[in-house]
Amino acid sequence: MTHRLPIRVYYEDTDLAGIVYYANYLKFIERARTEWVRGMGVDQARLKADEGVVFAVRRVEADYMQPAKFDDELVVETTVEAMTGVRMVLKQDVMRDGVVLFSALVTLVAIGAEGRPVRLPDHLRRTVH
Repeated sequence: MTHRLPIRVYYEDTDLAGIVYYANYLKFIERARTEWVRGMGVDQARLKADEGVVFAVRRVEADYMQPAKFDDELVVETTVEAMTGVRMVLKQDVMRDGVVLFSALVTLVAIGAEGRPVRLPDHLRRTVH
């Protein structure tokens, strides 16, 4: 299952050289993960309120291949690479016209109200598998 989120590069996303500032790719992939989870019917605010569970990024491994520039139309593709009871690894690619500009492997964990890892919600694991 691959989720796709279109993103337009705005002036505020760029640096002095006119290319997307490196940290903004992390914002792009964060938006894509949020929409991916929402698309599976998971309300993160309700999950926190009802079960005390939130998702946290544990690790990001990122590669920058080519720059994106002002007004580019990008697509962020999100796919599940691996999932265990307490974590999932997502592959996220930021592309322009099918060419990968930025790629990341993101490890997410679920944490409870005490800030310790907990099992991923069953309904999320069932939906992904």
